Amino acid sequence: MTSFLIALAVLIGGYFIYGSVVERILKVDPSREVPATRLRDNVDYMPMPTWKVFLIQFLNIAGLGPIFGAIMGVTFGPAAFLWIVLGTIFAGAVHDFVSGYVSLRSDGASLPEIVGQQLGLPVRQVMRIFSVVLLLLVTAVFAYTPAQLIASLTPAALNADFWLIVIFAYYILATILPIDKVIGKFYPVFGFALLFMAVGIMAVMMFSPDVSLNINLLDAATNHSPDPSLRPIFPMMFVSIACGAISGFHATQSPMMARCLKNERLARPVFYGAMVAEGIVALIWAAAAIAFTGGYENVSDYMSSHSGGAGTLVSDISITWLGTFGGILAILGVVAAPITTGDTALRSARLIVADFMHVKQVKLVKRLIVAIPLCAVVAFLMMIDFNVLWRYFAWSNQTLATFTLWAVTVYLARHKANYLITLIPAMFMTMVSVSYLLMAPSPEGFGLPLILSLCISAAVALGLTALFASKVKSLSASAALPQPEASH
Repeated sequence: MTSFLIALAVLIGGYFIYGSVVERILKVDPSREVPATRLRDNVDYMPMPTWKVFLIQFLNIAGLGPIFGAIMGVTFGPAAFLWIVLGTIFAGAVHDFVSGYVSLRSDGASLPEIVGQQLGLPVRQVMRIFSVVLLLLVTAVFAYTPAQLIASLTPAALNADFWLIVIFAYYILATILPIDKVIGKFYPVFGFALLFMAVGIMAVMMFSPDVSLNINLLDAATNHSPDPSLRPIFPMMFVSIACGAISGFHATQSPMMARCLKNERLARPVFYGAMVAEGIVALIWAAAAIAFTGGYENVSDYMSSHSGGAGTLVSDISITWLGTFGGILAILGVVAAPITTGDTALRSARLIVADFMHVKQVKLVKRLIVAIPLCAVVAFLMMIDFNVLWRYFAWSNQTLATFTLWAVTVYLARHKANYLITLIPAMFMTMVSVSYLLMAPSPEGFGLPLILSLCISAAVALGLTALFASKVKSLSASAALPQPEASH
């Protein structure tokens, strides 16, 4: 328990210490007018209460990610706890804060536009396609689990297909209606429930005499997964634990809240703070999985012996430790969390497409023109096997984080800020994404040997760093050129 409490304290301390460092580097200006007031349209741009914006951002980026990802990731061993804590503080929260801040300073621009501004038109075009595809994958992926769970609780006539249609109809409404009509009303409630559920689980671990938790962080180098040769800690664990440490999906969500912030000084509590809250949730559930099953290897055995996998484990922990109330929270979390991830993913896709097509979204008919084709693509994706969708989503998610980190690193260099805070995570995540793609088995990867994959990924990371250094040099040279005199 001591190791868990230390990890929790470090995570919370990271918000106050390292978060303030990042805030100073960004030169947050409370007197600057924000997009929510300057561009207000009462659809996507509108000021909202800070507590509400925080809870919406938290639920947007969290969903089931920090729960399922942490449970699957903790099967690798104590290294999972180190990655959740250090990854959140130095990578994920920085990624979310800086990308959200850049969007705030760019009139609430969506992620591809931000990346394109920094890395050029060709990369912008790639990112437009890549991010929209990822968001549509998320929309499809996070409709399956709740549909199947609701079907198991309702009469046989109301099967999973029926509930998929219902969920999909809700997605469309949440996508096209003004942000305060659905998302603004229900998200804070579900976000609070997700946090309350995690706090309840933590309280049981800390105060129940029947629950013991033994985490030896000195054993972090040991791989406890069922097949260490096929599932090495690097890069597999760093892809499994995405939303609980760093996730590119978050950067697609932050522009939604950048359009609703009432003041620039709120960027750190909302963007950095929501990611730290998600890291805390991931930390709690990773520890709960060990405490409930009795060990790292037992977590894998439990999930493989239950058809529901991580979902069944979450439900069993909640009901056993929190009783009927815990069961209600578990069902609420497992149903509401993925649905609320899917609908904001579809809404973000609409905003991205509208941005690069320059289609104003004030009128409902314009929103429908953009949303309907996206819905058709999601309907097609839902016909693909869920496991295939999930594998591609996992890798795409971390690759998007890599693109985002490189883009905001260039942004910081352009503004003569300390870019090391994003450069180092960018290099690390480049190695994670490239090595995973190279060594992962077919069909999502090339199945190359681990050592070769690591060497190639390191070469790619160093190559991109060299390109970045050249970019910084050119920026410095252009800044040093004499400026033409103003004509009179």
